[in-house]
Amino acid sequence: MKHLPRLKQAMSLCCLFFAIQCLADENIAAVVEAESAITIDGKASEQAWNKAQWSLIDKHIVGEYPSSDDFSGRFKLLWDEDYLYLMAEIRDDVLFDQYANPTEKYWDDDSLEVFIDEDASGGKHQFSFNAFAYHVALDNQVADIGPKNSDGSTNFILLNEHVQSGWQRNASPENVITWELAIKLYDDSFTLKGKHTPVKLTKGKVIGFMLAYCDNDGSKEREHFIGSDDIKPKNGDKNLGYIDASVFGKIKLH
Repeated sequence: MKHLPRLKQAMSLCCLFFAIQCLADENIAAVVEAESAITIDGKASEQAWNKAQWSLIDKHIVGEYPSSDDFSGRFKLLWDEDYLYLMAEIRDDVLFDQYANPTEKYWDDDSLEVFIDEDASGGKHQFSFNAFAYHVALDNQVADIGPKNSDGSTNFILLNEHVQSGWQRNASPENVITWELAIKLYDDSFTLKGKHTPVKLTKGKVIGFMLAYCDNDGSKEREHFIGSDDIKPKNGDKNLGYIDASVFGKIKLH
């Protein structure tokens, strides 16, 4: 019986570890598996969407916080072995796309920005493929930043093969569009050369994820940038998602 205090101490440590693990799991959003195929048409008519939970796009990143008539958004996620599926409902009173070139100042046009860190490892990714910051434009083209050019300049690229998207404007409620995306996940071995195989998704996988919306009602620069996760500012700046995957939230496939 002389070892009883040690046993109690060990049990207390186990309980503490379990409590910490449970708390950590509460901060990871669960994503259910799609029971049927999802057609990317902006209709979101599949029954599978009914089992997915809504999350809000309501965290301030850049600009003034918009009124609900100007912008509001929410989204759902599903998955199968080939894709992470996203369905977003976006209320936006003005849809604005000022640049015909999809790699020119795409962040100043209305667009969804989908942040993906395939292995949830965090870390810098602005000029690498440790993670992705997909800007999905109103014409469904997908832009990101690649490794720097040979002269050191920023290399804005299209990754249209990574994300399939489609949206439709709803008759009611007014100024709401439904946007659907099918996203292939690539690990950090991805390069711009050669052919790369997307990662197969499985239950239990944890992924770094964040969603945001660039809102511009006709100005030279975007007026609002609102996200799904609350980013702590660094030197007063909360616009860190395109630089550092450590600010992403996390999702777990169930």
